[in-house]
Amino acid sequence: MTRVLIVEDMLLTRGALVALLAREPDIEVVAELGTDARLVALAGDLRPDVVVMSADQVTNDVLATVAELQDTVRETAILILVDPRKPVILPSRRPGRMPSYLVKDVPPGVLAETIRRVAGGEWVMDPRVAVAAMRGTQCSLTTRELEVLGLAAEGASVAEIALRLLLAPGTVRNHLSKAIAKTGARNRIDAIRIAQEAGWLR
Repeated sequence: MTRVLIVEDMLLTRGALVALLAREPDIEVVAELGTDARLVALAGDLRPDVVVMSADQVTNDVLATVAELQDTVRETAILILVDPRKPVILPSRRPGRMPSYLVKDVPPGVLAETIRRVAGGEWVMDPRVAVAAMRGTQCSLTTRELEVLGLAAEGASVAEIALRLLLAPGTVRNHLSKAIAKTGARNRIDAIRIAQEAGWLR
């Protein structure tokens, strides 16, 4: 049984989330509340497998709460539900598990499955959240990383990219790995899509 703590300020939306997850035989909502001072203490007492936080805007205030949760319940996964049309700030890397992100307009089954995935130790980053965080920001990829990713987007293999850019294959793989990490992508295809949607690749 996956034990979940729901955090949502809007009562109607919170009730809908609780009702939705109540249909899942392997998911139990152990508590639900809005964002307030009780949250961290309650999470510390209940030790849920996943804290599902709903936040239209991921701001520094939200990330401060996430950091407190991570310090208090290190074994608990955090899944943040966001509106990708609103500002999203991604946290800087810190010890422990990074919060996962999912957009709010996914089908109900996707939410339940994502909760299971993050409870099992997987990190989830919806590509639309990554794009929302990058939109209007300066490109975080180096010129070489963009070159490598751009050739990969054209279908070139690692060996072909290495030959065209006069690099060692291992160096090409390193550039691709860094591009994947910087974009928050799950793989090379995700990284290409995220970079294209952010306007970094044409």
